[in-house]
Order: sequence, then C-alpha cells, then structure tokens
Amino acid sequence: MQYRAYAIRPYGGRWVVGAYGIRPSKDPMKKTQLLVATHNRGKAAEFADMLAALAVDWLTLDDVGITFEVAETGATLAENATLKATAYARASGLLTLADDTGLFVDALDGAPGIYPARYGGPGLTPGQRVERLLGQLAGVPWEARTARFRCAIALARPAGVVGVVEGVCEGVIAEGAVGQHGFGYDPVFYVPALGRTLAEMAPGEKHQISHRGRAIRALAPLLREALGEGEENN
Repeated sequence: MQYRAYAIRPYGGRWVVGAYGIRPSKDPMKKTQLLVATHNRGKAAEFADMLAALAVDWLTLDDVGITFEVAETGATLAENATLKATAYARASGLLTLADDTGLFVDALDGAPGIYPARYGGPGLTPGQRVERLLGQLAGVPWEARTARFRCAIALARPAGVVGVVEGVCEGVIAEGAVGQHGFGYDPVFYVPALGRTLAEMAPGEKHQISHRGRAIRALAPLLREALGEGEENN
C-alpha cells in the first residue's frame, strides 16, 4: 500500500477521506460521521489515510466541541481505550474510536508500561523521558534490551462498546536516538527485521509494521461492519 502526501483542509469542521487522503467533502451529509478521540489532527489523518476505503466523515474532539479529558483509570491499554471511546461516544452521540499505546521493556519489568507519556515523572519533555529510559538501560546488553509497543483501539457507539483490537510491534531499545521521523520513543525503538529505528522510517513504511498500523488494519473489518458496509470495500 502506498501512502500519498496531501494537504488537509477543513470543510465546516469536517475532514473527509478521499482518493488522496483527507479532503473537504462536497456532500458531507452522505457520509457517516466518525469521531476519533483526539485533538491531534495528525493522528486523525493517519487513521483516515490507512482506512481510506471507508466512506466516512472523520471528526476530531475539537470538531465536535469536546474539551474534557477522560481519566485513564484502567489497568490495561484496552480498558483505557474503551473508557475513552465510550465516554466520547456518549458525549458526542457519534460512532467513536479511541486508541491507547504502551511501551514494554523486558529488562525494566515492563516499564514504561501503559503510561509511557508519564515515564520518569511529571514535567519532563518527550526527549527527557527517552533519556530517562536510556539511563535505566545503561550497561544492559543488546540481547536483553528487547521491548514491544502495544496499541489498543476501541470502537464504541453511544449505547456502548462495539469491540477492541490490538496491534504489537516487537523491537529492541537502541543505545542512542537515531532518526528524524516519528515522535516519542521512536528514535530508540529499533526493529531488527528492518535494521532501523521507527524514527528512520518514512510514514508509509512505519505504518506497515508499527503497533498502531497493525491495530488499525485489525480494526477495519469491525469498522466496516459497524458502518454497515459489509465486505464490499475490502
């Protein structure tokens, strides 16, 4: 699958999948509205690009005027994704998907775990959290630096959860940051099968092997069923 560059432009607060990614809808009333539980338009664009075959009108929390945050009180990624999807579906009245991601490092007994954005304590920048991780792994041999990203995506209607899917990407924590793409821990997450960190991969290549990319592909049939599109858009 090839991923194309495209401009993202609003149309009455809506973002619609088209042949070249997300484009303004000429007739948004004919599209099923789907809320992505994020304020990040880049994340919504990533979902839309990978699920471009679906005839949906993609919305973010900002598009529907939702400003409250859902407390992530679950014990697992799936539980937290479900909490967010169900809360925002009820608040918006829309079919909603929410994701949650964790990083699990074997040598650190699974840390940072389900809260990678909190690793090392409050007030740290993403770069400082990466440095904290590398410091904790100082002296750990390469073969013991195994780790995995996990992503859970929950799909919910206002009446309740539709389903939850997960994707996993196996790798090794590198000894230093390499690469200019991606974000968070991507510069230190080395994928042995490809010989590069996630931050060294172009977005299209990363989507093919990443935890979120795999979860999104697992979500596709569930989403088609929820949208009533059946298998004709496979």
